[in-house]
Amino acid sequence: MEEFFHQLTNGLAVGGIYALIALGYTMVYGVLRLINFAHGDLFTLGSYLGLTLLFSLGLQGKMSGILVGGALIVMSMGLVAVVGYLLERVAYRPLRGSNRLAAVVSALGASIFFSNAIMLVYGARSQVYPNGILPSVAVSLLGVDIPLMRIVMFVGTVVLMLLLYWFINHTRIGTAIRAVAIDQDTAKLMGINVDNIISMIFLIGPALGGAAGVMMGLYYGQITYDMGFSFGLKAFTAAIMGGIGNIPGAMVGGILLGVLEAMGAAYVSIAWKDAIAFLVLILILIFRPTGLLGERVAEKI
Repeated sequence: MEEFFHQLTNGLAVGGIYALIALGYTMVYGVLRLINFAHGDLFTLGSYLGLTLLFSLGLQGKMSGILVGGALIVMSMGLVAVVGYLLERVAYRPLRGSNRLAAVVSALGASIFFSNAIMLVYGARSQVYPNGILPSVAVSLLGVDIPLMRIVMFVGTVVLMLLLYWFINHTRIGTAIRAVAIDQDTAKLMGINVDNIISMIFLIGPALGGAAGVMMGLYYGQITYDMGFSFGLKAFTAAIMGGIGNIPGAMVGGILLGVLEAMGAAYVSIAWKDAIAFLVLILILIFRPTGLLGERVAEKI
């Protein structure tokens, strides 16, 4: 039972990171019907920017570990959000009236550009977050000692997801985002600036990806320039599991994928953990093609 709880908490922490990345995919798809293949690389950029800020500002030792982690997440979110905004203006907006294939090719090109830019700036070798940013202590839950790092990671991701859910469902901008996702032409007739709303999507999604990048660096301690591909693929899988275009679905899918991976690694084989996760995805798509919570893509009548 102790091993089960250890793997469960590990899966929840990693699943929360997957969910944050998946939200970026599902928000862009929900509005533009576009898969932003560069999103995984923005996640990578966030992890490297967090490491750069940590060393350049000398934050470690100046305040408590949780405050340092929070500061890195907030600053990286802001920087990656700006990069996401510029990405939309340069790579996607000029092609909005073109066919979808052009936008897909542009997204793939942007992904290659970011991956190689990170490699040129930081080098091909892996970079390491210093130890001791967050205290390496354990908290006793149900008689099991759980590392504080896992609890902080999971709580942090859940807070960000709940804030996004509240923003989308209880603010005027969130209402405008939902309106644009349903029908852009009707939204324009209602006085909504569609271009600004799409830009907002490319601020929010990359910001969440940047937060996930810093959390991943703090959790695993090691980052590489090409990790955006694997994490992006798993996050995209999580979005499909929950229902592409469905924000709660991306949250559920990410956490479920993380738990499945952790349990597969513990009770089957670490070599089969990815295969198990994708097998579950295949089964979900066979019996529920729109995902666990359903795909939210409105049809024009």
